[in-house]
Amino acid sequence: MRLVFAASLLMASVHSAVAGSAAELISNFRRQHGEIRVTSDATLNRIASEQARAMAAKEKLDHGVLGSFGTRMAPSRAGRAAENIAYGYDNFEKTLGQWIASSEHRKNLLLHNATRIGVASAKDASGRRTYWAMEIAGDYEPPKKKKVEKKLEQASSSAAPSAKRKPAASKCHINLLGLCI
Repeated sequence: MRLVFAASLLMASVHSAVAGSAAELISNFRRQHGEIRVTSDATLNRIASEQARAMAAKEKLDHGVLGSFGTRMAPSRAGRAAENIAYGYDNFEKTLGQWIASSEHRKNLLLHNATRIGVASAKDASGRRTYWAMEIAGDYEPPKKKKVEKKLEQASSSAAPSAKRKPAASKCHINLLGLCI
């Protein structure tokens, strides 16, 4: 049990180190091309980790291995997002180089106004192939004010005098000066 716990701690610290250094490397690349820096994000790291593990488990490089991208990204509340996946290289620097060399992956790395990033890797069952996933996102939805505003409206309307409320049409045979008969 202690061995499993120690291994989990080691993997978590390695994962955090990779995600942190990945954000720095990607930020450096983005700044060279006129874009703002990105920071590592726990939600995006989790989404990337789930994607990398699923691809490794199925030994399949596929954006849809866990379902649609939109559904997987919903917890991030991002207005704009992109994903890069890869397999083969054991380290992030080489994987990043592969993405930079690909026009579509490069476009994702340079997603305009992106501010957060998640990066993860996982090995297949044989331990020979490493799968990578990177989630990048920006333009986040602000907290929804509509629910708060609606609750305030309901509270103020319930405090209004009953004469201003319209009686239900099915209960009134005659409505005379706001009185239901």
